[in-house]
Amino acid sequence: MDVRHSSDGPAVIRFRAAGVALLLVHLLFVCWLTLRPLDVPWMTAANFQPFAGIRADLALGPAEAARRIGEALLLLAPLGILLPMAGGRLLVSPWASLARTVAAGALISMAIELAQTGVPGQVVDVDSLLLNTAGVAVAHLLVVPLSRSRLRRGNRAGAGDLYRNGIRSVRAESPQGSAPTITRVGIAP
Repeated sequence: MDVRHSSDGPAVIRFRAAGVALLLVHLLFVCWLTLRPLDVPWMTAANFQPFAGIRADLALGPAEAARRIGEALLLLAPLGILLPMAGGRLLVSPWASLARTVAAGALISMAIELAQTGVPGQVVDVDSLLLNTAGVAVAHLLVVPLSRSRLRRGNRAGAGDLYRNGIRSVRAESPQGSAPTITRVGIAP
């Protein structure tokens, strides 16, 4: 069931619109950050071996490793929250939501890595793909299930108030609302 069928439609539309707007702003920022040409005197080779870049970062010392790995984890982490927010669903399986969000985050990360092949100074790194995807998953797990449960509780309380006051909600009629009727159109033979 989707949030759009609840009685507080304008609030849901504003919530989803805010999610879409924030998602677009974040994606524009990520594209600007990762796809701008860099003027560098030398470039490393592309890394297609998983965890080789992470091992190299760890060899640089704990402070530098934490900075580099943290940057890769945090780059796309907001997608773990913004993608479900833009979807606007409250009643959805937590595992299905996690799978959809992580898959979308991985695809966006892969698109960025593939786009970097044509940008001077940018190098493809499979570890960036892994860390970006892990950041999306961690952000989703930390925020979305708790937020959805709070919103569902608030939505149920609001619906209960409507029933007590005698006001019919859209949900009381049917899951999709009332069917439209057209009076001047006959049924075809």
